Amino acid sequence: MKVLIYSAKDFEIPYLKQANNKKHTLSFTEEALSSETAMKAVGYDAISIFSADEACFITIEKLKDFGIKYITLRSVGYDNVNLRTAKRLHIKVANVPAYSPYAIAEHAVALLQTLNRKLIESNFRVNHYNFNLNGLVGFDLNQKTVGIIGTGKIGAVMSRIMHGFGCILLGYDIEENETLKERYNMRYTTLKELCNQADIISLHLPLNTETHQLINDDLISEMKDGVILINTARGAIINTEDVIEGLKNKKIGALGIDVYENEKNIFFKNRSQELPNDDLLLKLNAMPNVLITGHHAFLTEEALTNIAETTIYNLNCWASGKDTENELTN
Repeated sequence: MKVLIYSAKDFEIPYLKQANNKKHTLSFTEEALSSETAMKAVGYDAISIFSADEACFITIEKLKDFGIKYITLRSVGYDNVNLRTAKRLHIKVANVPAYSPYAIAEHAVALLQTLNRKLIESNFRVNHYNFNLNGLVGFDLNQKTVGIIGTGKIGAVMSRIMHGFGCILLGYDIEENETLKERYNMRYTTLKELCNQADIISLHLPLNTETHQLINDDLISEMKDGVILINTARGAIINTEDVIEGLKNKKIGALGIDVYENEKNIFFKNRSQELPNDDLLLKLNAMPNVLITGHHAFLTEEALTNIAETTIYNLNCWASGKDTENELTN
């Protein structure tokens, strides 16, 4: 099978080649999929895309015209793909449903502790041989209340880690995880109550119509003063303008994000020679109590191996005329 890998990054290509083991003919392009770049897929049987690629209605129709039969995502999320159109046009789509919940959850903890213990400011001072400790006070995580919004695979790992720190766990999800309740004393509650009580809130939700801008003025007003908010899920789960206002009035004490609602045209490229034309991102980046990483929570050896192996597995299934259990268009 001839496969074009869109948004190919240098760090992932070796993993994909190793997992492929010369089974399929892989070609790589740094360009993201869009209605303009869909033409590159002419002559291929399948494409592989990343979370920043755009497989909208128009793009998928073009891909169909160009002979594409399969789309395999190198991500869990698939909100960037118009599945209805793909299904109507008989293009099969599959994702990587789980690659490493540990990678994401551990990154969330890294964001939390970096903010809490003022590590960036401390390191900056030491680099300038300033060993003054004023302004570097954090708090023990032990006995702090942590609200986990979304208790699926990643949220469950985050819960386990926080329990290890001695935290009190509150959970919110449409489906309760009995294991978390039994082993880690998680108490499920309403969003409002979770916000009222949590010292730390960590988001682990998929992006859909129900979760889009879930964290907005209304919910922020219910939060404890000085709450630390962590988002390693999807950028558009939070209303960035409302969160900035929450940071300004100190309702939100600190914000750690690996995702950003307008990241599609900004992240994954070196833009050090040009300031992004995005006022919200510039405002966030200027705040001392905000920590932003560029959607790299997934970036571990284990996760990259799993992503590559599942991507090739999906292709193998289709090449042999079988369905893969990871299909989204069944």
